[in-house]
Amino acid sequence: MHTKARTLLLLVSILSIVSAGCTGRSQDARSPQAGSISNASTAAEVKQQPGAYPIQTSKTLTYWAELNQNAASVKSTFEQVPFFQEWQKRTGVKLKFIQAQANQDKTALNVLLASGDLPDMMEYAWNSFPGGPEKAINDGYILKLNDVIDKYAPNLKQFLKEHPEIDKQIKTDEGHYYVFPFIRNDPMLQTFQGPIIRKDWLDELGLPIPETIDDWYVVLKAFKEKKGIEAPLTFLSVPNVLFGMDNGAFIGAYGVKKGFYLDEGKVKFGPIEGGYKEFLRTFHRWYEEGLIDRNMATVDIKTMDSNMMLGRSGASIWNAGSGIGKWQPALQAKDPKAVVTAAPYPVLKRGDKPKFGQKSEEYVGSGSVAIAGNSKNVEEAARMLDYGYSEAGHMFFNFGIEGTSYNMEGDYPKYTELIMSNKEQLVPAQALAMYNRASYFGPFIQDRRYIEQAYTLSQQKEAIPVWAQNDAERHTLPLIHKTEKESSESAAIMMDVMNLVDEMSIKIILGVEPVDAYDNYVEKIKALNVKRAIDIEQQALDRYNFKS
Repeated sequence: MHTKARTLLLLVSILSIVSAGCTGRSQDARSPQAGSISNASTAAEVKQQPGAYPIQTSKTLTYWAELNQNAASVKSTFEQVPFFQEWQKRTGVKLKFIQAQANQDKTALNVLLASGDLPDMMEYAWNSFPGGPEKAINDGYILKLNDVIDKYAPNLKQFLKEHPEIDKQIKTDEGHYYVFPFIRNDPMLQTFQGPIIRKDWLDELGLPIPETIDDWYVVLKAFKEKKGIEAPLTFLSVPNVLFGMDNGAFIGAYGVKKGFYLDEGKVKFGPIEGGYKEFLRTFHRWYEEGLIDRNMATVDIKTMDSNMMLGRSGASIWNAGSGIGKWQPALQAKDPKAVVTAAPYPVLKRGDKPKFGQKSEEYVGSGSVAIAGNSKNVEEAARMLDYGYSEAGHMFFNFGIEGTSYNMEGDYPKYTELIMSNKEQLVPAQALAMYNRASYFGPFIQDRRYIEQAYTLSQQKEAIPVWAQNDAERHTLPLIHKTEKESSESAAIMMDVMNLVDEMSIKIILGVEPVDAYDNYVEKIKALNVKRAIDIEQQALDRYNFKS
């Protein structure tokens, strides 16, 4: 067997095993720091509505969720985390937690739903439910919340009334509310990811921060040949091939994405457009020259962290929090001169504005909470969840307990030393996760004042405006809801389509098949009825825009 073919089979085999244990969630949903760099309004926008707190009930409600990674690194259960103890105290509602296994929430949810024994509240990315949230409602798994919000959630109701652009995002195409949402409502927190590079190596080699694809080639080649770096560029390819580039890094330089995108208001699918072939041609060349990690098909977060922190790689695509915030201290502990910094999304022609980049919508679905369709405690559950949208709840979810995790300095909630300089040597992200939910998701509106303090490094603060310089808002599909029939049909088509796209991408980049094999793959992709999937996206988008 050809050496490259054997390599591919090995990598794909490993990848399939790794992927089997992944949730398939979007990048936003997977990373706690991704959530933390998202945003929402300040407390000034959140007005306390009539509604008695605490609720005071003798009932114990059940709550299903995954404990976020930062909290889980300190405490093993929800019951041990001070935030969840305080939330029950403030609302007067006792909770019994059902804890999903870390990074297995999709599988765990399927098992839970199949059992028929549903908890009162379930925290999940319900917009990604197979068949869409409308199917979850029709199947009796979750409750349609229109009347519930009307009666028992005055704070959320008022916020949605004042923010109609967000209101339409959290309803199904039939107009049904289905979750108490996690909302990002400030541009500062909607951008948190992009290319990251070793600035100290660039300075040593006399090279500027790369802007174009040609610049990147020069830089990566210099890292390889002059620094002896084993894998100059590393990026995630788990749970699927090129996962780290889903927001358009590198691929976007060729005018396409590895997925659906907007071009002059029309929905297109990047892998069947000519620009994707040119991207594959470039990355095949880079792979052949050793500029990309030879094990690129199996790079997960642990591998990527190791590559960057051990100096095996000099560039990646990741978050300001869990990328720069993690890598810089680790590198500097070994080498005081080490510096990682943000680079702009690459373009082909110097001076062009990147077409794509990471920018979160106000509502992305992650970490929002539905009430079970058969819950007998709907009022209590709704009132408890509505607390997060009240003025007091907003401060609690974002900053924790006044006098413990934050103090007011004028009208600014300042995190205490318990958070920023923890005596138990917890990093701020871990300490935050003990006392609030700002560094993750949940039923509340995120506050930009959280991230103003959570980014302690100058490189983190400087990264956001660098990565925000793109036209992603014009070319990225909003979170649009399809009908139950459309969702099921599209999901069936796209499962086969994306499997074929992944196969095509990895084979061509690794050189197992020539770049010109792309044309045959495109014909196969079209034969899978991808045009119907594009039409479904367009129809859903047109309905969404009609509501505006």
